This record gives sequence, structure tokens and C-alpha cells, in this order.
Amino acid sequence: MSKVTMIMDETAIARALARITHELIERNKGVSNVCLLGVKTRGVPLAQKLHENILKFEGVDVPLGYLDITLHRDDLSEKEKTVSAGDCKFPCDIRDKTVIIVDDVMFTGRTARAAIEATFSYARPKELQLAVLIDRGHRELPIRPDYVGKNVPTSKSESIAVCVGDIDGETAVYIKE
Repeated sequence: MSKVTMIMDETAIARALARITHELIERNKGVSNVCLLGVKTRGVPLAQKLHENILKFEGVDVPLGYLDITLHRDDLSEKEKTVSAGDCKFPCDIRDKTVIIVDDVMFTGRTARAAIEATFSYARPKELQLAVLIDRGHRELPIRPDYVGKNVPTSKSESIAVCVGDIDGETAVYIKE
């Protein structure tokens, strides 16, 4: 029997995203040159929340888009990539922007690598940063996030489930053992 434990509720997630927002504003000395790209699926609503926070804290409507990394994954066959390939939305010319890729969980680093490749296939931004709600460790690639909502050391047998209201009907983070 597997055990499921909530490790973040909606309030804790909102607090973590507000902290990430303040960190990215401070690190970038404002947001005048920032663009947010959410990784489909759950990175998109997290990027939307960061976008809302920036608007609330700074009064700036930063460009917001999304990435479908399917074509850039190294763990899918060519047939799987063709069947499930989606689209990306780049909201502006990113060549002179600081692009912040937003995802729900950082694990091996392979999704982040695919997101970087998807971004570079469109254009090379001035700077690329990575924001994640959960960093669970176990990197297979030398990639680390710039902004982390919560570090959750896990074993490889455990899994993390990030739930967002629009997709899952609730907003929470669970660990499954």
C-alpha cells in the first residue's frame, strides 16, 4: 500500500510563488526585460500565477507564453513525439529578453534540458533562467533551477504530484511513497 502525504497546500504554494516572484524581480533589477514561459502542462498555470504576482507587485504586464517540450524530449520514440507533439507560444521576440522557464517539478533535469532546447529552437534569448515549484534532487544532467519554491529531498521510489486548480480541481503538492 502506498502512502500519500500533502506537503504543500494552496496557501503554501501561493506563499512560495510570491517569494519566487520577489526573488526574480530583485535578481533582474525589475522586470522590464523579462518574459515568462510555462512548460506544459502544470508549468503554465504556475507561470500565470507568477505573471499575476508581477503585475500586482510591480504593475508590469510581462510577456507570458508556454512551451510544449515533446519534440525535444530524449526519452520518447520518434513515433511518440509525432503523435503527441503540441505547440509553443512565444509572446514576443525573446532575443533581447531574460526568459524565465517555469515548471512544476525539477527531478533529473531532462525536462529542463528539453525546455532549453525548445526555447533555443525559436531564438536565443539574452539570458535564460529556470523557476520550479519543487526541486526533488536526483539530477542526471548538470542543470539547476535559479528559483525554487521548496526543496523536497526524495528517494527515487517516491514521486511528487503537483495539483493545480484549473487542471486537477485542487491546488496542492503531494508526495507518494
